[in-house]
Amino acid sequence: MATSISTLEEALIRINELELENAQLKEELAILQSRNLGGRKKHNDAWMQAYNDFAIKYEGGMTLVEIVAEGEISRRTAYRYKAYYEELKKETSKSCQAETLPSKKPISCKK
Repeated sequence: MATSISTLEEALIRINELELENAQLKEELAILQSRNLGGRKKHNDAWMQAYNDFAIKYEGGMTLVEIVAEGEISRRTAYRYKAYYEELKKETSKSCQAETLPSKKPISCKK
C-alpha cells in the first residue's frame, strides 16, 4: 500500500486492520489445510484390518478371484494387497537371511 502513515493514531488503525486481515487469512488457511484431497487412505487401523483379513484368506489358499467374489474388496484392491503382501514377504525373507548364524540356521524366522 502506498499510503504514508504520519501519526501514531493512523499507525494503530493500520495495525488493527492488518491484524484482522491476518486472522481472516489464518482461518482460510486452516480450512484449506483440513481439506481431504482424496486419493488412497493412509494405513490406519481400518486399512490394516482389511489387509489382515485379505492376508489370512490368501495364506489360507484362497485365490484372488475367490476373495474378490466375497464382495468385501475390489479386484484392484486385492491386487494392491497382494503386491504389499509379497513386498513384506520379500523384506521378511531378507531380514531372516541377515539373522542367520554361521551354521546357516535361522534364529527366529518362520518359513
